[in-house]
Amino acid sequence: MTAIYMREMRSYFTSPIGYIFTAIYFAVSGFCFYYMVLSDGATGSVSGYFTSLIFVFIVIVPLLTMKMFSEEKKQRTEQLLLTSPVSLWGMVGGKFFAAYTMFAASFLCSAVINAIALGIYGTPNMAVFLGNVLSVLLMGGAFIAIGTFLSSLTESQLVAALLTMFLIAVLLLVSFFTPYVNLAWLRVVMNWISIFTRFSNFAYGIFDAASLLYYLSIVFAFLFLTVRMYERKRWS
Repeated sequence: MTAIYMREMRSYFTSPIGYIFTAIYFAVSGFCFYYMVLSDGATGSVSGYFTSLIFVFIVIVPLLTMKMFSEEKKQRTEQLLLTSPVSLWGMVGGKFFAAYTMFAASFLCSAVINAIALGIYGTPNMAVFLGNVLSVLLMGGAFIAIGTFLSSLTESQLVAALLTMFLIAVLLLVSFFTPYVNLAWLRVVMNWISIFTRFSNFAYGIFDAASLLYYLSIVFAFLFLTVRMYERKRWS
């Protein structure tokens, strides 16, 4: 897994993708933080800023995941991976953790800078700030796992990116439509699968073990689906 992880990390910096993702993220994050927190004087409330970031990730996270397996398919190097002396979990995990490293490193760098700015210009509630940071890190892992699986379904990076955007958007927005659903059991199901609903407790600085388990379950489920798909290919 380590070899694949290092190979993927190098690929982010030998191609424009890593630089594009980092540049877009820091530009949008900086603008949102200034506009929604500093300029508004709301240095004690940062939940709106983190909420806006979540929806930004719908667009930029697929930049990290779209090439994972799609590029291997297009360049016909997929068979080399399948016949290499590495487990399928190692192959999938190496790619997943490389993308997650890019995501987490960019996000945590901006979070540290923002925390310093909040300390200078106000008196932030650090429990709320750290709760939001933890929630975004967990949510980012779920988004990347989804993108990992969808990238394994097609050789087109564009299709992989669009599918990832669509599914992430559905999982984020589904809870906003529950008030318009008359069936009680369906509302419960929609709220349960909603990624955004799980964000609420963390946004208020409350550690929610159930939400933690939910996010980790999404990561495991989509990575498992990716492994299973390649397991079928390896033996076919």
